[in-house]
Amino acid sequence: MNLPTPGSCVVPDLPVRTSDEPMEPEQYRYIATHAWWMGTFMGPDPAEPVHVHLSEHLLQQWTPAVQDADWLLDRELTGRVTWLAGSGEAADDAGFDLRDAWPTGRFRAKYGDFYAELHDSAPHRPAGNWATPTPEFLALLPREPGELLARLLADAPQGRTYTGPFRSAVDALRTCSVPADLRAPLYAALLELPAVSLVDEVKDLDGNLCLALVHDAGPTRTELLVDPVDGQYAGERDTLRRDSTCGLVEGTVIAETSVRTAVVPAIGALPVF
Repeated sequence: MNLPTPGSCVVPDLPVRTSDEPMEPEQYRYIATHAWWMGTFMGPDPAEPVHVHLSEHLLQQWTPAVQDADWLLDRELTGRVTWLAGSGEAADDAGFDLRDAWPTGRFRAKYGDFYAELHDSAPHRPAGNWATPTPEFLALLPREPGELLARLLADAPQGRTYTGPFRSAVDALRTCSVPADLRAPLYAALLELPAVSLVDEVKDLDGNLCLALVHDAGPTRTELLVDPVDGQYAGERDTLRRDSTCGLVEGTVIAETSVRTAVVPAIGALPVF
């Protein structure tokens, strides 16, 4: 199969050009993620309120140019926690331990199936879909925005009609493996959705300026952050659009990430940003 070669493409009506740095077969794509993700904890007493927190995560991933080679993931919890509902002190008294919810350490596996060993199984190659896009899956997607939007709508999970197409695209983009010639029409397709708009000069978690494709519907407002230099995925931000049942109020940020990528010569090698 002839897979797309690295190149560049202009997004119609968007002030951004998508481009990819070429990768040799022995090279890796390095992906650094700084995240604050939401978690919940319930103690043994059902009468106690649900404790809701944000915890800080640092991830480094090395994705090979040749997909059947080993992948590498370093996952760290910094220990920083912000409590959004309930009480951190009460949660600690009830046995809360942040490490119980998130696997940490270094994981190496084929196909990026990092947690297979934790489940006593062998790593397996994904079938290829929006959540786990293989090079073959991406190569077969249309490059025309209208056709791509039709494909997103056709593949939207049932029961998620207000977030299905947008969420599917974000799932794929989050892997940082979507090539430049597909990212451009994908952004154009998303802007055809009625609840999606473009916002300039949005700051990510680390203060970097990004473009944002904002999906403002349903219970959560999602900002898909895009690097203005190369059109690469740069992170996300999810904000509640209405009060939640566990005591969170409208406007609460429940997830936020900042992502940077680079091509490096070998697995485990670090770039200079």
